[in-house]
Amino acid sequence: MLDQTRNREQSQEDAPSPPPKRGRAPGLSVRLLAFTILFVTVAEVLLYVPSVANFRVSWLADRVTMADAASAVLLRTGETEIDRDIQDELLSAVGATAIAVRGGAVSRLIATVERPPDVDVVADLRSMDPIAEIVDAFATLTAGEARTMRVIGRTRTGALIEILLDDRALRAAMLEYSINVLWLSAFLSVITAVLLYFTINVLLVRPMRRLTQNMIAFSDAPDARDRVITPSGRRDEIGVAERHLARMQGDLQETLRERRHLADLGLAVSKINHDLRNMLASAQLFSDRIGSVPDPAVQRFAPKLIGALDRAIAYCQTTLAYGRAGEEQPTRRLIRLGRLVDDAAEVLGLPGHADITFEKHIPDDLEIDADPDQLFRVLVNLGRNAVQALERDPGPAVIRRLAISAERTDGRVTIVVRDTGPGVPARARDNLFQAFHGSVTPGGTGLGLAIAAELVDAHGGAIRLLDDGEPGAAFEIVIPDRHAVGGNGDSA
Repeated sequence: MLDQTRNREQSQEDAPSPPPKRGRAPGLSVRLLAFTILFVTVAEVLLYVPSVANFRVSWLADRVTMADAASAVLLRTGETEIDRDIQDELLSAVGATAIAVRGGAVSRLIATVERPPDVDVVADLRSMDPIAEIVDAFATLTAGEARTMRVIGRTRTGALIEILLDDRALRAAMLEYSINVLWLSAFLSVITAVLLYFTINVLLVRPMRRLTQNMIAFSDAPDARDRVITPSGRRDEIGVAERHLARMQGDLQETLRERRHLADLGLAVSKINHDLRNMLASAQLFSDRIGSVPDPAVQRFAPKLIGALDRAIAYCQTTLAYGRAGEEQPTRRLIRLGRLVDDAAEVLGLPGHADITFEKHIPDDLEIDADPDQLFRVLVNLGRNAVQALERDPGPAVIRRLAISAERTDGRVTIVVRDTGPGVPARARDNLFQAFHGSVTPGGTGLGLAIAAELVDAHGGAIRLLDDGEPGAAFEIVIPDRHAVGGNGDSA
């Protein structure tokens, strides 16, 4: 019991600790709302800076206008000395400590306190610099104590007027204006942010959330048909993304179904391969016994039967190579192509065929540097497709001919397998050499052309469908010599 407890504790210590939980980040909607409020607030602040400077100038201009109006009334009386009480009332109405008017070379002091204070700041309203006015406005707002301002302006008659005033009233008015602007900015920011939030949430955020949720749901069950997104029909970028996502999900589901079909096919082939290999081994034993029969006909056909059984057994051992990891690398040898073509024709039953004429246009001395078994499979696959195409039309007047020709040029051999059948349908040309897609016969799998293409590619060669205007179908195979592709293998 103690050992079990120790083992349990040790296993708990060795077990990986769960990853730390991360706090959920704010959603796109929340961040959008926050950034909208921030940007609108910044815009309002940028507007506030020149507006507060303009407020200061307007406030000072109003005081100058009031002083000008009062001075004009007093000057019309013609009195040289203005009563102290009237001066005090005038100064109180304007909010100044002194008022003077200068016309030409004559200056007249309209009203003043008994002891005018010293001037701290001069504000000339005759010429204004926007940058300087902004700086002066914030200097007024941030001043810690009262300052005496000398304000210079022009009267309605063109004369100069100067007033001295305490800037505390100006500062109080500017602060009140700033607070009002602050509240108004905050209100406008919230209203604008809410409107933008709902607009963008409907146009962008919700569709993006729908796309995200669909992708997550599809990744959990990619084979479920109901997980494919249904496009909303929008014509903007979101609609394009939805349509492309739906198409991509459909293609992925089709690929998964094909992969699953291939896996099932591989399992079935492995079972068939096991039993078929045993049956062929038994047939090989019987063929060995038949070879000992002294009948001349048996002696003529027994080697071909044994060779066919040997190839069949070898094919069974490599049946799963295509679906598992590709074909083995070719073991290249110098072989006589004409003899290999004859063997392939006999396997297909072409010599003496009742309906199909077989023609071989290959020089007797033409040699090819290739793997004999793999090249034999290529020829048999192409020949079987041609024979099936020719046998589909039973008309007595139809010419049925299969011809194989070859030539050597510049260190490579070109083989052409041509028939007079109906040709390759246009729908099969795009995926001609893909398994389960390139079949040219009804009910076919397309594996023959796919295997042929893989074997030719392993030799560093190429295979293609010729489009030369001739009737039927013609496949061209180009196999370069070993030195041209750096191949390996034995030489004979």
